[in-house]
Amino acid sequence: MSDSDTTAFDARAFLRQAPQVPGVYRMYDASDSILYVGKAKNLKNRLSSYFRGSGLARRTQALVERIADVRYTTTTNETEALLLEQNLIKRLHPPFNILLRDDKSYPYILLSDHPRHPSLTLRRIRRKKSSYKGRYFGPYTSAHAVREALTTLQKGFGIRSCSDSYYSNRQRPCLQHQIGRCSAPCVDLVSEDQYATDMQHAVMFLQGKKPELMAALMAQMQQAADELDFERASVLRDQIAYLRKVQTHQGIEAGVASDVDLFAAVIEGGEALVYGVFVRDGQVIGSQSFHFKDIVNSMDDDESASEPEAALLRDFVAQYYLADHQVHGLPREIITSSPIEEAEALSAAIREQSGMQIRLAHAVRQDRAQWLKLAQQNAQQQLTLKLDTQQAVAARWQQLSDTLGFETPMLRMECFDVSHTFGEATVASCVVFDASGPVKSQYRRFNITGVTAGDDYHAMEQALMRHYKRMKESDIGLPDLLIVDGGKGQLTMAEKVFQELGIDDVLLLGIAKGVTRKPGFETLILGYSGKIITLPSHSASLHLLQNIRDEAHRFAITGHRNKRSKKMGESVLDDIPGIGPKKRRDLLNYFGSVKGIAGASIEDLQKVQGVSQTLAKSLHNAFRE
Repeated sequence: MSDSDTTAFDARAFLRQAPQVPGVYRMYDASDSILYVGKAKNLKNRLSSYFRGSGLARRTQALVERIADVRYTTTTNETEALLLEQNLIKRLHPPFNILLRDDKSYPYILLSDHPRHPSLTLRRIRRKKSSYKGRYFGPYTSAHAVREALTTLQKGFGIRSCSDSYYSNRQRPCLQHQIGRCSAPCVDLVSEDQYATDMQHAVMFLQGKKPELMAALMAQMQQAADELDFERASVLRDQIAYLRKVQTHQGIEAGVASDVDLFAAVIEGGEALVYGVFVRDGQVIGSQSFHFKDIVNSMDDDESASEPEAALLRDFVAQYYLADHQVHGLPREIITSSPIEEAEALSAAIREQSGMQIRLAHAVRQDRAQWLKLAQQNAQQQLTLKLDTQQAVAARWQQLSDTLGFETPMLRMECFDVSHTFGEATVASCVVFDASGPVKSQYRRFNITGVTAGDDYHAMEQALMRHYKRMKESDIGLPDLLIVDGGKGQLTMAEKVFQELGIDDVLLLGIAKGVTRKPGFETLILGYSGKIITLPSHSASLHLLQNIRDEAHRFAITGHRNKRSKKMGESVLDDIPGIGPKKRRDLLNYFGSVKGIAGASIEDLQKVQGVSQTLAKSLHNAFRE
């Protein structure tokens, strides 16, 4: 392993001693921060490709310019190199690698542990860690997919989806029962045995045991008919008919059962997209797109790479399966739109890690060809749509820069807004846009304190002072344009703050609602000069300003509502006799938040140590009031 201590990287000296064996290499910048992790069949050949005189991709050039050190670890074979590479990518998160998000934000279906009538609900959890007890199915690729599945289960089996506290306080059936989506176990309109049977069938549906489920339902329907229980037989008949209808419309059907994952890659205009189609038991059960910007692949500059899409797919498939990002479990076969030249090594690495033999293929026919075509069409359509959107944003950005008199296009603009309810729980927001759109990682909220209730001007002043005092000392840099949501009063406060901080190279703009307070009739006021700018309602510049103004308003009001809700919940806890600091802490630890306490049933509240039935009832009623 090579560990250089010099900041100026001597590529020639390094390459002279690099071995011609399989291994993993790691590239670092001058501050010893990781830049990129790659693997190679031949370390010397692969690393040499980065330091040649010409022919490098733009993104690869940017990587090479920042390299201050390269370190490598040799392995006995290419399979070991693949496994080590993915472990390092998952642990180090190098910025020049493609990075798939962890599945902690994927939605699941939760089968609750209610003793009589468990529910099925949507939950987002961290892997192997959740405050909700029960059995989880998933993860699913989107909340929409979960809701579709829940709708099917509600219509087919009458399974409840309400919270336990809502269920325990019902005295008559709710609207879900009226529209045929719940069998109303809350008021005993269905027996416990029948509900348990329906839940068993729902679980079989979630497990993908559709043939076994259909056979069980048909057998029960026949038995009910033989016993002259025609009402029950008709219910089962309707369930069978509905499930058959669902399966008919649930994607492409194959002639034989297949478990296949298909991926198509498209690279265009500095953007890359991989689109996946997931097939289980011969049915398309889901799809997902993965977008990457300005990627660098370990094979970008390898002469053996036939096309960049093949290199992208190799990196993607390796990380998706070896770093355990797959959503639908392991398939029997992985099909890609471009051939992966290291398919044997990748297949061996997956087999070594999972113990499962998975075939990697490219040239397919019949049903698999249809599925692959579906993935390719969606990949191209989604990337084209994204590029078109980016071009439209860039055009609006350029037009606004011209309108405001910038000699060169702006690089960054920020917008501030203030939100409160009659002066209570005042929150200010700052949102950031660049030429690509919102930069949400740089959004900020400010809890306003020490300001007279309802004084928007001084609330704006406090937020601006706190933000730009910190920004002057940071490496992020000041924006080209600051927008304040408001008229001359808010704009005056921005001028005052910038004068105190000695900032004179940021253009200030106030955006106020016009007399009619309708979109398209806003008044734009330039800072310091007070000049009024009038733009037609169809102006792309005005639309961009409306967009950032609305985003600042949304971000501010969301923070305000969260703060107000938390404050109201805490005041409820403070006002209940018998709840002191210790019980309050125990309740928050048990339920995770005030919202969790508010939604808990009396029985659940009693599970907290020291909470009696009387206290639980008082707490439950206080939140209802």
